Amino acid sequence: MELERRDLVVPAPEVPVVEGEIVTAIRELAERGWGSKAIARELGVARNTVRRYRRHPVVAGQQVRAARRLTEDVVREAQALYRTVAEHNAVVVHRLLRDDGRTIGLRTVQRAVAPVRQAQRAADVATVRVETAPGAQMQIDFGEKRVGIAGTAITVFLLVAVLSYSRRTFVKAFLHERQDDWREGIAAAFTHFGGVVATLLGDNARALVRGRDRATGTVTFHPGYLAFCRDWDVQPRACAPYRARTKGKVESGVKFVKRNALAGRTFASFTALEQHLAQWMDEADQRVHGTTHERPCDRFVGEEQTALRALPARPLPRREQRQRRRVASDAFVDVETVRYSVPYQLVRDHVEVAIDEQTVRIFHGTALVATHARSREPFARIVEPSHLAGLWRVTTPREPVDSTLSALGRSLAEYEAVIR
Repeated sequence: MELERRDLVVPAPEVPVVEGEIVTAIRELAERGWGSKAIARELGVARNTVRRYRRHPVVAGQQVRAARRLTEDVVREAQALYRTVAEHNAVVVHRLLRDDGRTIGLRTVQRAVAPVRQAQRAADVATVRVETAPGAQMQIDFGEKRVGIAGTAITVFLLVAVLSYSRRTFVKAFLHERQDDWREGIAAAFTHFGGVVATLLGDNARALVRGRDRATGTVTFHPGYLAFCRDWDVQPRACAPYRARTKGKVESGVKFVKRNALAGRTFASFTALEQHLAQWMDEADQRVHGTTHERPCDRFVGEEQTALRALPARPLPRREQRQRRRVASDAFVDVETVRYSVPYQLVRDHVEVAIDEQTVRIFHGTALVATHARSREPFARIVEPSHLAGLWRVTTPREPVDSTLSALGRSLAEYEAVIR
């Protein structure tokens, strides 16, 4: 077949003869434990040449045939197939050429389409930095990190928000990444900055985005998230799939939080973690930013603070989570790793748990049976003593009995009455 299709390839040029001294040096360095890459760099030859002489005992001075090259017409055809029908897959290009009766190696095809692949990669990676006006945009994202809390490694979810103009950073820790956590974290960020931006840029998290039409670029946001954005008068936006660099400011912010604020740290409690993050945010705003070459706090006070819109007077509840739970045999229900007590009469029964930002309320049917302050400490136990009061046996102390008097049918109380 190869003889019948000589139009596919260009005759291979003669390869320069490898001198015997180089072959000897390759073998000596290989015996000393050198790697192929180090030997090639030391002797100034190709790494594949070093590998060839290490694998096969080629005689010094022997000529080795170079790799075959496709003709320009076949290269153009392979690249055209790669861009269109093959959908940027060199294996498919190789199969299509083989089905057309052409005997070409896969590696040869891969070399032919390599320039197109490299150009596509460069186009995908290349990014134009877009600077926004003061108060125009805030970028949000979640990250997660294992953190030692009270001697236990806990996965902490971190909502990070960055003002796109001033680069001020806000971070809040959670034990989960649900839609309620997104809303509570975003509201806390607006409160921390003292105002609301015009646009909120996030990613395609399932808690925020229900779907996307790639043909039209239309995004369908979750109704709860849309209601929250309307309440705070902010326009939600989602970056394109697999284009996380669109919100590169907050992507860098998440890395900064994990590598700077939390790296190598442990905390006695979740409250201690929150206090540390509050102090770290103030310190982060004081540093000179690597891109703007200004302190975020100075850019914020100088230009962005006045551009923010006012906070809503009476915002809707940010957290309206309701969960169905079954009461355990010890009269507790589990909510976000925290255990809350309920009346012991409801053991093994089902209850509804309503969670807001500060309170956990537990309902049995329509009756409110327990109310607790919401705890953020992992694996904490929140107990109302009256819920468990009926589980304890109450014993009354007995009078000491004198064995001698009891044998006579009398007790010390009778003698005490006579003396009185």
